Amino acid sequence: MDTLLTLLPQILFDGLLAGFVYAMIALGYTMVYGVLELINFAHSEIFMIGAVVGVEVFRIMSPIIPNEAILLIIAIILGGLISGFTAVAVERMAYRPLRKRGVKNRLVPLITAFGVSFVLQDLVRLIEGLWHNEFYLSMKDTDALEQSFTLMGVFIQYKSVVLIVVALVMLIGLTFLVGRTKLGLAIRAVAQDPQTAGLMGIDPEKTISRTFLIGGALGGVAGVLFALQFTTISPYSGFLPGIKAFTAAVLGGIGNIPGAVVGGLVLGEIETLAGTFLPTLTNGAIGTEYKDIIAFLILILLLLFRPQGLLGQVVKEKV
Repeated sequence: MDTLLTLLPQILFDGLLAGFVYAMIALGYTMVYGVLELINFAHSEIFMIGAVVGVEVFRIMSPIIPNEAILLIIAIILGGLISGFTAVAVERMAYRPLRKRGVKNRLVPLITAFGVSFVLQDLVRLIEGLWHNEFYLSMKDTDALEQSFTLMGVFIQYKSVVLIVVALVMLIGLTFLVGRTKLGLAIRAVAQDPQTAGLMGIDPEKTISRTFLIGGALGGVAGVLFALQFTTISPYSGFLPGIKAFTAAVLGGIGNIPGAVVGGLVLGEIETLAGTFLPTLTNGAIGTEYKDIIAFLILILLLLFRPQGLLGQVVKEKV
């Protein structure tokens, strides 16, 4: 136990990294839910596509561009764009037809989201299988980004600093976009009342597409940084982080942008601390692998006792 307490600063930093990953993914859930009140579970696979793009950029372009910083910028841009436009395609082909038909049952788009998830998983598996004859991918060695320094006894890699900085920039940029721009005003108007927004000259369908584009791009960037941090991915790598990010979004108050970040950080710390201390506290009866259960327990308890989340508010039904 004394050893674990000595390592506590490092454990908290590792939890911070996990929390920022969950927070970046949760922002995509929050964007879509804020406009459509739809839990887009296919966002997990949008995130996974960003991770695949990041790996492929480093594998293909590293012989041409040896500078890892430039490669990372290219990977972030391409990962964000490809994931963003994939999210737009999903919205147009899967969710928009349901809205056009006037489907009111919320179970229908939820089931559709799960179906889209399986389609995207198998599509990536097919493409990578035909291309490389494998679909378990490893990030190419990034020697410069793997370098590290020590701060107050905490071992920090440069790629970890990049992850934290990009996550904070995404939060600040998204907050500014939603709160201070015309597009943000349109998003908030459509979220409040799409029919009235349409009468005021706002195209609800374009606004929804742009919301999916932004949310998907955020997920894609998160995927690139996830691949950089954890190095090994597959078509199924998005499932568990996606579920945990959804838990983080609910924890912070789904639809609340700062809440998504707070929820991600809280969940990341709880999960990391539990994975570290549970084996010691239970004398080995419960192993580190049980830390994944913590996220689901938190989700269940939240839905039972505080479904609006930590920073969310109880929203009265519109009449």
